[in-house]
Amino acid sequence: MRRCTNRPPQAVSAFPGAEIVAHGRERALIAETTATIEKRSGVRPRGWLGPWVSQSPVTPDLLQEAGYSNLLDWCHDEQPVWMTTRQGRMLTVPYPQELNDIPQIVARKREGPEFGDMIVDAFEVLHGECAHRPLVMGIALHPYIVGEPHRFKHLARALKHLVGRADDKVWFTTAGAIAAHAAALPEGTVP
Repeated sequence: MRRCTNRPPQAVSAFPGAEIVAHGRERALIAETTATIEKRSGVRPRGWLGPWVSQSPVTPDLLQEAGYSNLLDWCHDEQPVWMTTRQGRMLTVPYPQELNDIPQIVARKREGPEFGDMIVDAFEVLHGECAHRPLVMGIALHPYIVGEPHRFKHLARALKHLVGRADDKVWFTTAGAIAAHAAALPEGTVP
């Protein structure tokens, strides 16, 4: 497993203002990863995504004890959910397993046009459902996959569609902002 300490500091500085979500698991790795991200970005991470979207039975507890407020390791319906930890609760923000270029393009051998269409189709369905309840639509992208020119043009097309259809029900944001918003809602609003 490659750790954040092996990443060049240029990777952080290349995306100024971007939200960085920690990636790794267990107490020592959590501490090391957190310290490295905080040192290189100047901001302590609040969200966590485990390697291969996995965790041990105690990872949420360890993350909360390390100061994390949310994690993205759960591929569940399109709403944040509170999970019980040994010291309270932690918010899970849904992670997109389907709108994710690794399983779609690498594993299922779908290419750029189909992946772009999936994004548009998912947006249209969820946008209609948002009349009844707020939903999260995440898209997991990896530059070395969807960033290839023959694929990127289809991602750009899909994102332009989303922006063109945006209205007062659409909020383009980060997992951290979703978690902060959900945490600020009245008790019982988020399951």
